[in-house]
Amino acid sequence: MKSLFKDKKIVVMGLGLHGGGAGIAKFFAGQGANVLVTDLKTKSQLKESVDKLKNLPVRFALGGHRDKDFKNADLIIKGPAVPPASRYLKIAGKNGVPVKTDIQLFFDLFKGKIIGITGTKGKSTAATLLYLFLKTKYPNTYLAGNIGISPLEILKKVDEKSLVVLELSSFELEDLKKSPSIAGVTTLFEDHLNRYKNLKEYINSKKPIFKYQSKNDVLFLNKDNKYAKSFAKEAKGKVIFFEEGQLALSVAEYLGVPKKDIKKVLSSFKGVPHRQEHIADKGGVRYINDTAATTPESVIMAIRKFKNIILITGGEDKNLNYGKLNKEIRKNVKHLVLLPGTATDKLKRGLKYIEAKSMEEAVKISAGLAKRGDTVLLSPGSASFNLFKNEFDRGKQFIEAVRKL
Repeated sequence: MKSLFKDKKIVVMGLGLHGGGAGIAKFFAGQGANVLVTDLKTKSQLKESVDKLKNLPVRFALGGHRDKDFKNADLIIKGPAVPPASRYLKIAGKNGVPVKTDIQLFFDLFKGKIIGITGTKGKSTAATLLYLFLKTKYPNTYLAGNIGISPLEILKKVDEKSLVVLELSSFELEDLKKSPSIAGVTTLFEDHLNRYKNLKEYINSKKPIFKYQSKNDVLFLNKDNKYAKSFAKEAKGKVIFFEEGQLALSVAEYLGVPKKDIKKVLSSFKGVPHRQEHIADKGGVRYINDTAATTPESVIMAIRKFKNIILITGGEDKNLNYGKLNKEIRKNVKHLVLLPGTATDKLKRGLKYIEAKSMEEAVKISAGLAKRGDTVLLSPGSASFNLFKNEFDRGKQFIEAVRKL
């Protein structure tokens, strides 16, 4: 791929800790661009990501954004966490500086087939499984997106014959003006109401996954989800319905992957880290890391899957309703251990609980309560930013605490 951005001033707005921001900076540095990375977090808070870029010609402005960086750039690449109303984006707009996401840019530059996967829950597992299925028939298949890999990182490897499976969050979709030729929605329910005005706005943020499709494109929808019918009515292309949890299988079969290869992949698939991940069995007690469950509905799904549960939950609220989860806990959880936070305050009503100040303390308390045959389940149903760097740091701390038992 020829250099499109040589000597261009590129501002990467939002480095983050998931890997995507570092991937974007690597891509533009490799293109010979003049790259500046800016983030509200400090250098020490972002050490993991900064270290990934230490041998590259990348400049940093960390611990806050500077007005001047948004006035004279050739292009700003904004991270998914940047709110649409950011005043720095307004500065860029006033100065005629174009703003894009890495996802938008990938859609502009990639000439092969994109399979986009979104949903409130299950998109990482579905995207990963689909990628593994497709690799068996189409070796030139890649996985990127919200899973922690910027699609710009794979641009050098792909061509017009490649298949790319993109996991797409609502934050990544909301700016998109193109849709993947094959799209899938795992499931939809209330989330991110600290960013969106209401549930309708959140659901609408998912619609670019199919909104710009043509009549030759395909949309896979979960027949058990209440929003599937309205999405189907709005879809321009072919709609295929699948049963709960069967998205990856349905798309793979549609693209001609033999059943024997699908079975082979499933027999060795151990799941995606941090999503109902089995960590250990200690003294007849199972320890499950479900830190990626950041909504009440996700926790309900986990509670219904396991038995004899000691539940570690709680954290910061995303303006969600915890009434249904409260009832589910009352019916089906043996012991409740709460991490501090604003969501936790909503959860306490009418429940018996023990409070913990840290993950290590929560795990020790849970282990002390657990008997043979029990499951200690970390499923927070909320955001992590009060105690942890992100939800994956929360999961890692859980794993470390379990290993110390």
